[in-house]
Parts: sequence; C-alpha cells; structure tokens
Amino acid sequence: MFDSTEEKVLPVLPLRDIVVFPAMIVPLFVGRKKSVKALEYVMNGDKQILLVTQKTTSENEPTTEDLHSVGVVGNILQMLKLPDGTVKVLVEGGQRQQISKFREANEFTEAVIEDIDDSSEQNEDLEILSRTVMGQFEQYVKLNKKIPPEVIVSVNQIGEPAKMADTIASHLAINLEEKQKLLEISSTSERLEQIFELIEKEIGSLNIEQKVRSRVKKQMEKTQRDYYLNEKAIQKELNEGEGNFDELAELEDKIEKTKLSKEAKEKAEGELKKLRQMSPMSAEATVVRNYLDWILSVPWKKRTRVKKDIKAAEKVLNKDHYGLEKVKERILEYLAVQQRTNKVKGPILCLVGPPGVGKTSLGQSIAKATGRNFVRISLGGVRDESEIRGHRRTYIGAMPGKIIQGMKKAGTSNPLFLLDEIEKLGQDYRGDPSAALLEVLDPEQNDTFNDHYMELDYDLSDVMFICTANSLDMPQPLLDRMEIIRISGYTEDEKLQIVKRHLLKKQRKLAGLKTKEFSISDFSIRHLIRYYTREAGVRNLEREIANLCRKALKDILMTAKSAVKLSPKLVEKYAGVRKYRYGELDEVNRVGVVTGLAYTESGGDILSIESVKMPGKDGKVSMTGNLRDVMKESITVAEMLVKSRAATLGIDYSQLKDQSIHVHVPAGATPKDGPSAGAAMVTSIVSALTDIPVHRDIAMTGEVNLRGYVTAIGGLKEKLLAALRSGIKTVLIPEENEKDLADIPPNVKKGLKIIPVSRIEEVLSHALTDIPQPISADSEQNEEDFSEISSKTAENSEKDVIRH
Repeated sequence: MFDSTEEKVLPVLPLRDIVVFPAMIVPLFVGRKKSVKALEYVMNGDKQILLVTQKTTSENEPTTEDLHSVGVVGNILQMLKLPDGTVKVLVEGGQRQQISKFREANEFTEAVIEDIDDSSEQNEDLEILSRTVMGQFEQYVKLNKKIPPEVIVSVNQIGEPAKMADTIASHLAINLEEKQKLLEISSTSERLEQIFELIEKEIGSLNIEQKVRSRVKKQMEKTQRDYYLNEKAIQKELNEGEGNFDELAELEDKIEKTKLSKEAKEKAEGELKKLRQMSPMSAEATVVRNYLDWILSVPWKKRTRVKKDIKAAEKVLNKDHYGLEKVKERILEYLAVQQRTNKVKGPILCLVGPPGVGKTSLGQSIAKATGRNFVRISLGGVRDESEIRGHRRTYIGAMPGKIIQGMKKAGTSNPLFLLDEIEKLGQDYRGDPSAALLEVLDPEQNDTFNDHYMELDYDLSDVMFICTANSLDMPQPLLDRMEIIRISGYTEDEKLQIVKRHLLKKQRKLAGLKTKEFSISDFSIRHLIRYYTREAGVRNLEREIANLCRKALKDILMTAKSAVKLSPKLVEKYAGVRKYRYGELDEVNRVGVVTGLAYTESGGDILSIESVKMPGKDGKVSMTGNLRDVMKESITVAEMLVKSRAATLGIDYSQLKDQSIHVHVPAGATPKDGPSAGAAMVTSIVSALTDIPVHRDIAMTGEVNLRGYVTAIGGLKEKLLAALRSGIKTVLIPEENEKDLADIPPNVKKGLKIIPVSRIEEVLSHALTDIPQPISADSEQNEEDFSEISSKTAENSEKDVIRH
C-alpha cells in the first residue's frame, strides 16, 4: 500500500501488443531484461507492477516517450521462469492510473502515478445504457464465431457498469489504439457510449463479411456445378460413360422399379429430392447416395418360392444327416403347417448341443430342404449393440447392422438365417447386443424391425431363424423367444454310420484318393472311435479319418501299392499310440472311489470322486479340485447328510471327533460345476468312513437333499453316452428321470444296466460291495429298515434289468 503523503511509484512493464483492462486476467511472456528485472523486484515486495502499452509495437527497447500515459496496476498472481530465460507471468488488471512522469531506476523504468476515478455516478440512465450495450454485445458474439458464447454468461453476471464496460472492451476485436482510447476514458457512461459505437461498427463489418462469403460460396458451387455438367456433356458427346451419365435419373428409375414398402418408397423419394439440391462434390451428398444404395439393395418384397413337399424335404434331411430325429421331425412339422395354411410366421429354433454334432451344417440342410437362401452370421465375440441394430447416420462410417447386411446378402425377404454361437454374445459399455436381438427373435414383433441406420420398419416375419449354442448360458428373455431343441450327441453306432455315409467320402475326396484305393472295415472304425476319440460330436473323428487318408496316400505313392485297406493294427500304425482307454476299469473295487457322470458344453463325461479319512478334528470335510460353488454345496450337503444319519449308515459319530475327511475331484484344470454329484459325494464319504469298497463298474448321477432323496438332473442322454463310451456296466439315475428313458436310443439302454433310485439308501445298497451295519440304541429296528429298503431295491433292480 502507498502512503497518502508520498508519491506513488511503481516499476513499469511495457506491453507490446495488448491493452490490459481492470479486472482482466491475462498470461504474459516477458523476455526483455529490464522487464524481467522489474518483475523480480516486485516479486520481493507487494507484487504490483504498472502495465503500460507501447505506442509502437515494433519497438524492441521502448523509451519513456514510446509509452502511453495511462495504464493499469497489475497484481502478479503467478510467475514461472522458463529454461530459455523468458518469464511467464499471470497478472490481474487493477485500477486505472495516470502517469505523471517516468524516471529511470538502476535496472528498470519507474513511473509516478495518480489514481483515475470514475466520474459517473450510478443512475437510471447508466443502467439503461448498460443493458443496451449488453444486448448489442450479445448480437456481436453471435456473429463473431471467434468469441465463445460462454462470455455472454460471465458478462451478464457483472453488476457494476464500469467493470462490465471494461470486460466487454477486452473482448472486442478492435485495434490497440482504439482499446487504449477506451482505457483512457475515465467516465463510465462515456466509455459505454464509445463501446456501443464500436460494436455497431463491428456488427456492420461482420454482416458485410458474411454477405461476401455467402456470395463467393454460391459462385463456387455454381462453378463446380457448371464444371460437372460440362464434363457430363463432353462424356455424352464422346459416347463415354453412358451407363453413368445421369445418376440421379438412374436412381429415380431404380426407385420406381424396385418393390419397396410404402414407407421406404416415400423415404427414398425424399432423399433423392434432397440429393438433387446438393452439390455432387459435397460430403453430405455421398452419405445420402450410400443411404439410397442400401434402401435399394435390401430385398423388401422379393421372395423365393418355399418348397412345401414334405417327403422331398425328409429325403434331403436324411441324406445329409444321420440321426437327429427330433430336429428333422420339427422341421417337417413346420413344413406341414405351412403347406396347409400357406402363411405362417417363421419359427425361432435354437439347436443346443456340444461342438461337432452338426448344428451349423444342419441349418444348411434345412435351407436346402425348404428352398430358402442360406445366410450364416457368427455372433461369437460381438459386444457392440450397433453390430445388431446398425449405427445412426450421424456417425462417420455408419452402416446397417448384421441383420440388414445379412438380408442384403440373402437377396430375398424369406431366407433361412443362421445365428451361430448365440450364447457367446458379449456385453460391455457399448451396449448389450443380446437385448438388441430380442426384437429380431420375437415372432410377434419382428415384422417391424427398425435398424438405426435405415430408420425404416423392415419385415422379418417371413425369415426362418435358426440359432445354435453349446449351452443355455444366456439371458432368460432371449431364451424365452426361442424354441429349444437339444442335440445330445451320437452313439457309437451312429458315429459308425456317419463315417461310412459322410466323413469317409468327404475326406477321400479332399485327399485325392479314389474309392478303390482306400477302405476301412467297420471294426477298424469302431477301434478308431473307442481308442482315439472321446467326444459327443464327430469333429475329432473327422480329423482322425483325414489323418488316415493322408498317410494311406503317402504309402500308395511311396511304395507303389494299389490300395490300402485299414485293419485295427494298421489303424494303430497310422494313428499312433492310443489316446484313450475303453472298457478298462479298475481291477479291484476301491474304498472311497466313485465314478460320477457330468454334463459339460462338450457333451457328457465321467467324473472320478475320491475320499479318504485321516486323523483330524470333528469329522471336518475338506475338498480340492477346480470346484465351483454348486459342486462345493453338494459336498457340504453330503457331509451334513452323512453326519445326520451316521448311526444308520454304520458310522460311529463319537469317532468322528478324531477324524477328518478329504474329498478330491481330479481332472486337472477343468472347472467342475452343476447340481448332479450329490449322490456320488455321499457314496464316496460313506465308503471312506466305513471302509466298504465301491463297485468298480458302476456310475451314478443325481443330487441329494438333506432328507435323503435323490433329485432329478439334466443331460441324461449325454451322461449315459459318456458311461457307455467309458465301459461302465451299471448306471444309477434318479427315479424322477425314469420318464426320460423314452428318448434314449435302444442300443444305449441295451448296453447299460440302468437302475432308477429315489433314496440315498438305495444308492448305497447298489454302489457298495457290502451293506453298512447300523450302530445305535435302535440298531435292530434301523437294521430292519435298511434291510427292507435294500431288498426292495434289489427287487426293483431285477425289474429294471428286465425292462431295459
């Protein structure tokens, strides 16, 4: 602060190309030595410096005569020294100052200053003048694109007319002399009037500038259009490019000839009208042209004639695929309904089964049987919703989604659409594509499917949708839209027929072998199936057949053989060491080792479960193996069930205080989950605690509850096929699943002894080599109860053997 009796003296910072107004915060780059010294001096004091604009901007070392006589006090907010020696400083303009005189200090210039007071008083006229200037400034900002619109908001919040006038003056695009004159006007009302005149002048200049620009732009567009038309006229004269002479007329002709819906035709005509008014070279014209191309290329009412001959369709399906009776039956039912009614909404079928069972190729066969065009779209890894519904035309590179793209590819409005691997749809911040499919796969809604790019209702009701999936792990609303058809896998006999009818012929052709040059007996094929593949489908089996064909061809070419007939011994020579065991069970019955049956995405599989007892505490059960939550729950329920019935099961509960049980489910890193291992867990734990071995040739499936009942499971066919492949003789299944045996192939039921059970006591009586002896005060009654259940179970087992 300055003393009132002393002269006010401040170091001077000359400004080359800017006028700083009060309340204005600006960054400055200072490089002149005198200016840097002045800044260093004030930084050690009150951080105030006088900001004065030069009269001549080109002067590098200004003298006192080169500086104006009015400036503002600058408060330094921040200073930063840069590596090149310059200084970056952030200053805020303060009060106006009149310079009485300049004087030279040791290293910089100083000025003796006097305050300049605003001579205007706050009155009604000043407020009206302020509002008028503000309104004019808003109009100026709208015309001048260099000033951000946010400035209007900040200026409107200023209540003081003097401060508002200075803020507006700092934003005007006027020269330095005019800004300096505004700075030197002490009266607020005079300053506002001068600002009003300057804004009026600038607005007039901007209007003239816009008129000139508009006139020049029209002239340029006219020149481009004339050039374009001249080029077309020259091409016509030279008889070149006649096919592309009048693209707009060609588009108009296409719109008339193409069978569009009423909405699509109106949209196309509107877009064509818009295109006529555009410059052909503009970017927007390209967008409109691409949009019209999509409208005209998508089939709206073009249909193929659907074959309705049920017998011919049955022949095609039987020729291309062996087995799969349920799927074929459903397709024939659909054709029968269509033949009778002549119109039916397309069914949404979902083929669910393990890899390699022929889901995708079955879709191709259905298309061939029905006479529809075939389109396949793989949904694996799709995470963006716009890949299904398309992008809006406001985005660069926008295009329709996969559904409309597929319809264009099909070329007809009633193709067969195969959505492959639908359960592998992803989901992230870009949306949920499975939700976008809900409208597509709903027969009641898909007649008005709306793509974001097309912005038109497209009728998908005539499309026959076939979906494929390895599992039903997908959102419930999506499942609700589809009719699920399970493809469980193939038996050994079915695989044998598939090899003979399809795979052998295909791989012989791919290897270049003639029919007489390569042959393989049925026994050798079974040998290959049993010892070199273990799968629900036939994909690996096809690879093994291809391997045999290649090696046979090599032998024919190298040894001059005329033909190769594969015996099991030659199969082992070509295919190498056996990969799997078949029918080789443990030589002896083992304690605590139970064979369970599991259902995975790859089909059915056997699951070994092992239990041991060891010194421990309170009969605690620990577990290992890559187990998920449901499997862990099964072990816990099994533990509680065994402990609650310890006496009945021949286990001394008092001895459990010094013992613990460990349950292990091997199979490496394979994740194991699913509610079907409870019975096997109980059997394994009881066997370990009672030291009674488990029959080596028996497998089981079924969950248990705390009441001891064996509950229903899913995937029965897959599990029975896995048991048959592994050489299992007897399988225990829940009694609730006995009804599902009607769908099991006869050769599977013939190769297995299938025993339905309802209680855990029945499971133990079949699985254990001896019946546990109850130990309790009521041991005689409990033993009678257990014996009664066991005898009843044995009686039912004899009936089951006869039945199956």
